[in-house]
Amino acid sequence: MQKEIFKRIICDPDILSGKPVIQGTRISVEFVMELLANNWTHEEIMENYPQIKKEDILAALEYSLSLLKEEHIYIIPEKATA
Repeated sequence: MQKEIFKRIICDPDILSGKPVIQGTRISVEFVMELLANNWTHEEIMENYPQIKKEDILAALEYSLSLLKEEHIYIIPEKATA
């Protein structure tokens, strides 16, 4: 059963083992982020993956940002040596 977890982003255990994907595709948010990190433009992504719209790319970015905003980092101080 698919569940929309963010606008245009869904999780479905039957698609990529439940990873977040662009709705109506098998293209993961992770893959879109990887393309962007490798300097692909929105236009290049849409040319190579015509099932993706600009709104999908923006939704993937927003989804990723929402995860980072919720992330907590705890720094453990090093023990002093005697």
